[in-house]
Amino acid sequence: MVINMNIIRELYDIVLERKQDKQEGSYTCYLFEQGIDKILKKCGEESAEMLIAAKNGDNAELSNEIADLIYHILVLCAQSELEWGQVEEILVERRNKIGNLKQFRQTDKDT
Repeated sequence: MVINMNIIRELYDIVLERKQDKQEGSYTCYLFEQGIDKILKKCGEESAEMLIAAKNGDNAELSNEIADLIYHILVLCAQSELEWGQVEEILVERRNKIGNLKQFRQTDKDT
């Protein structure tokens, strides 16, 4: 099996196309028409479904729910006009920190 390492970028580009050029019957276009509240609701639902699949130890379901969540996150990024490249840059920065101890900031939970 050949894995496409650019699949998330390609999916994001398709989401952007759907935002610009409405297509009848497109679920992505439906989400954009419904607006940010619907998109956020779907992100929340998919997050919860992912957690339940993980808790249940069902990797087949978990992989599907992770894919659903990633898709809805891409729609959220497009709706928010957040370029996927900005997310990729942060991931690259974090990858470069692998193996380094991370400094955790203490927070006062009473405030």
